[in-house]
Amino acid sequence: MTTPTPASRLAAPLPDSDSARAFDLVGLGECMVEFNATEPLASAERFSKAYGGDVLNALVAASRQGARTAFVSRVGDDPFGSGLRAAWQGEGIDIGHAPLVPGENGVYFISLDARGERSFTYRRAGSAAAQLSAADIDAAFIASARCILLSGITQAISPGARAATLAAARCAREHGVLVAYDPNYRPRLWGDEAAARAACAELLPFVDILLPSLPADAAILPGAPHELVEHAVVKHGEEGCEVWLRGQRTVVPAVRASVVDTTGAGDAWNGAYLAAVLRGEAPAAAAALANRVAAAKLAHRGAIPPREVGAGR
Repeated sequence: MTTPTPASRLAAPLPDSDSARAFDLVGLGECMVEFNATEPLASAERFSKAYGGDVLNALVAASRQGARTAFVSRVGDDPFGSGLRAAWQGEGIDIGHAPLVPGENGVYFISLDARGERSFTYRRAGSAAAQLSAADIDAAFIASARCILLSGITQAISPGARAATLAAARCAREHGVLVAYDPNYRPRLWGDEAAARAACAELLPFVDILLPSLPADAAILPGAPHELVEHAVVKHGEEGCEVWLRGQRTVVPAVRASVVDTTGAGDAWNGAYLAAVLRGEAPAAAAALANRVAAAKLAHRGAIPPREVGAGR
């Protein structure tokens, strides 16, 4: 009998060997300290402190859906570091591969306009997570997962983090682990669009589930998402999403939302979707759930909503 490839497992029951793996979803990336204001930074006097990072946000959403999750990162031993790790553990995320190391954690500030649109100010250059490298990728640990989530933002924070992302994807493919990838293109973070396109292109041969947002990611994708992989879900924000599976397209409408803050909504979507697919739900049903989770997140400030948000199925 032929062993199913990672892509073919998405349309068939998961093999028994998957149930013995320690984690459903492992994510590689950076999480920063978040300071959130309800007005422009120049006039803001009060901030709420939290945390956020695209892959970590998705892991929180997946964990709240019951998935077994783990985070691969590097955490600075500054005054924020131990609190960050404790908060992630409190969400049920394994942090055994997100150690405290000498250095500082990235910090970002959010201000909002009346429509809930974000304005970000970052202080992340040289952060501990930016020191990630291919040497941080533990093959046995990656092999203990059913799926790994990778991001274009992780690729962008440093050459070493980009190399770590590619190493993780290669390792996952070697061990039959699904690779999910959100290009999450941020022009200001990259600076060079050509570099972002190259980083995306080098990862795509290893990707099983592509999770782009359009039109934001169109500039770096080398073609239509459904032409690049067998399983793609294209997020269109308030217009919902379209699920592509082996050339078949299903449109899943958005859920009406009260928008307070758009930060992290797409990340919550990713986590809820992957958790649902990994527990055996059909992709269209998983997308409908993810739409509900993302809509619920929009009603709350910051990247991570209150714990009760997104816990339902």
